[in-house]
Amino acid sequence: MHTLTLNGAAHDVAPGSRLIDLIAEVTTRSLNTDGTPEDGGRLGVAVAVDATVVPRSQWHATELTDGQNVEIITAMQGG
Repeated sequence: MHTLTLNGAAHDVAPGSRLIDLIAEVTTRSLNTDGTPEDGGRLGVAVAVDATVVPRSQWHATELTDGQNVEIITAMQGG
């Protein structure tokens, strides 16, 4: 297992896991390889790995490694 920091807390992922897998886990949504939800809805998240924003088009290609810092920010509506 690899241990990374997810939104400030330790989180284990299997070796070979990709960023898209982690985002699907956190959002509890099935995602297409292009990062869009399989249900056709909006996802509303932004993701950074080691303080660098990762574009949705790269989520599938980004392999997670031990010690990385991942921030997944969910858009919220309100006022």
